[in-house]
Amino acid sequence: MTEVPWRADVDWSQYEAVVIRTPWDYQDDPEAFLAVLETVEASGAKLTNSLEAVRWNLDKTYLRELEASGVPIVPTLWGDALTPEALAGFFRDLGSEIVVKPTVGANADNAFRLTPEADMSGVLGVFHDRPFMAQPFVRSVVDEGEFSLFYFSGAYSHSILKTPAPLDFRVQEEHGGTIRAIEPEPSLREAGDRALAASPEALLYARPDFVRMQDGSWALMELEIIEPSLYFPFDEASPTRFADAFVRWMDDA
Repeated sequence: MTEVPWRADVDWSQYEAVVIRTPWDYQDDPEAFLAVLETVEASGAKLTNSLEAVRWNLDKTYLRELEASGVPIVPTLWGDALTPEALAGFFRDLGSEIVVKPTVGANADNAFRLTPEADMSGVLGVFHDRPFMAQPFVRSVVDEGEFSLFYFSGAYSHSILKTPAPLDFRVQEEHGGTIRAIEPEPSLREAGDRALAASPEALLYARPDFVRMQDGSWALMELEIIEPSLYFPFDEASPTRFADAFVRWMDDA
């Protein structure tokens, strides 16, 4: 196995397979990232997950398709340019605390948690000409956390719970979040299976992330298939499951 930065000048044809794993800066230049993946696919190397899957998943508007397929998501409003008038409408429609974030993004970059009394200059500056999504702030994110389930070649592997640091709402480790392994409730497993089944094609790996809504139901935050941390240290058998899934994936190619 060789680790190769996606921005490197590489002859991809020397590889039998290229597995997208941790390109955590792709959101800074998504068009360049897609161009590299096009080069990988043209080289003859087997790209996983596929270019078409990445194109679909790169912009979080894919959540609208999953919702139309019957997968519950956090209520979301979408826009291409944020204005003060639009923000005021979001508080009316979504509640007194909202989150605004980019439709192409990762690591909670440019995610704003807002109340009507907040200084809006930052969020208005970031999204004055950039597509965004607005959602009600889901209180369980700070009270309980965000749940991630991992699937390798369609089979469930393991789960974790990510909890933000005190006074924060971002669950990522780089923002001070904590992580622990969990055994998911049956209803959460069912929600994960449903989200995976609604994806447009078979996937080598996928990580659906869920939050618990006020009524106790599960809502999908995202179905991550481009660069998810797979959190192997939280389940000692998970690396073997992933390796076995990869071997089967290549045998079926």
